[in-house]
Amino acid sequence: MNKSKPFSISKWKVLEAWQRVKANRGSAGIDKVSIDAFELNLG
Repeated sequence: MNKSKPFSISKWKVLEAWQRVKANRGSAGIDKVSIDAFELNLG
């Protein structure tokens, strides 16, 4: 079964959104993980 998403989001849009949240010092989201805590686990 090969289903595609009903929308397309480019990597550039994701990067732009990430940079805007980071610049805004975004708070924890629905998963209760802050941007700083998320970045610590990127590696």
